[in-house]
Amino acid sequence: MKPIRVNPIHTGIKTMGVMMLGAALLAGCSEAPKAQPAQAQANEVQLKQVKVTKVAKQKISEPLEQVADITSSIQLDVAVKVGGDVKEILKKRGDNVEKGEVIFRLDQTDVLISKEKANVTIAGTQQQLIKAREDLANSKQDVQNGIVKLEAAIKETEKNYNKMRNDFDLGLSTKFQLEQVETQLSNLKLDLQSSLQKQKTLETTNSLSQLEQGLLLSDVSIREADRTLEHMEVRASVSGVLTDLPIEVGMMLPAGFRSAQIQQLDPIKIKAELTEEAAALVRGKEELSFYISGSTEKHKAKVSYLADVVSTQSKAYSLELELPNQDRKFKPGMKVQVLLTEDQDQIVVTVPTLSIVRESGESYVFVMAGDTVEKRKVVLGRLSDTFQEVISGVKEGESLVTSGQNQLKDKEKVKLSQ
Repeated sequence: MKPIRVNPIHTGIKTMGVMMLGAALLAGCSEAPKAQPAQAQANEVQLKQVKVTKVAKQKISEPLEQVADITSSIQLDVAVKVGGDVKEILKKRGDNVEKGEVIFRLDQTDVLISKEKANVTIAGTQQQLIKAREDLANSKQDVQNGIVKLEAAIKETEKNYNKMRNDFDLGLSTKFQLEQVETQLSNLKLDLQSSLQKQKTLETTNSLSQLEQGLLLSDVSIREADRTLEHMEVRASVSGVLTDLPIEVGMMLPAGFRSAQIQQLDPIKIKAELTEEAAALVRGKEELSFYISGSTEKHKAKVSYLADVVSTQSKAYSLELELPNQDRKFKPGMKVQVLLTEDQDQIVVTVPTLSIVRESGESYVFVMAGDTVEKRKVVLGRLSDTFQEVISGVKEGESLVTSGQNQLKDKEKVKLSQ
């Protein structure tokens, strides 16, 4: 048997192949653990980096103001209620007057004469009425006495008539005598019936009515004269300042003449015309602050009226404030600045304007929720430099994305940049 010969070249090739294969395996085994950190690093690089800040409140602007006018709470014309000549003027234009205080007087002479005539008429009518009442009483008594006498006479005549009939039946009297007594009895009964009717008339008919009516009319005239005398003292119907008094002593004033004007200064009113936006800021408030132009002292005034609809004249919402003015510090014609908002109203939730994302006319921001972001729709308000008021959508203290937000999507994971 011949020994097998091994080709040294083939053996070398096989050996080299085995060595290379082993080296490859060793290389693979040694590099495999390094592949995992590289992949993780690649995944980490894919997370977008963002910066965040806390949503906070800050002063967005100074309080909003509105110029307004001080006016009297009441501006009242004083008209004379009766005509007459001006006799005496007790006040002058610009004077303070109290309610019920006499401003001027009209001449009362004619009215006093009319009243005196009425008094004389009343006195005369009263005397006539007394006499008429006495006469009426006497008439009633006379009629009553006549009725009593007639009744007695009728009774006696009836007796005579019955006796005469008996005598006539016995032939002791004539028919003529019987008829005379019968006629006498009939006449007495007719007189009684007439007296009874007269008595009834006296009882049911008021024969004094004309005098009583005259007395009543005279009494009414007296009361009218007294009322006229009261009106001839022209008094202030409210307390305030006498701003107009176009009369002079001796002037003849007709009834209804506008003789004076009074402006009530306590309380005083503040009036302004607001835009729809300004009215929205005031609506629901019970009082507002204001200050006089040129002064820093602030005052409070009660909101007495705020229109619900726009005025057809001013095309704005009418606002009225009211406040006491006992010391007359505030005068009609003065200008004031009404604060539609207070300092605390300006402290609001804000976000940086650069953090806002605009899409299709809507505004959004991104807020951190753990390691992801939430896309929030926000309603924006006032703008101040680099910040804007947020009316709704985010709350104070939330983490707001301030960089990289334009490339983010809702619920996307992100990484905070260092």
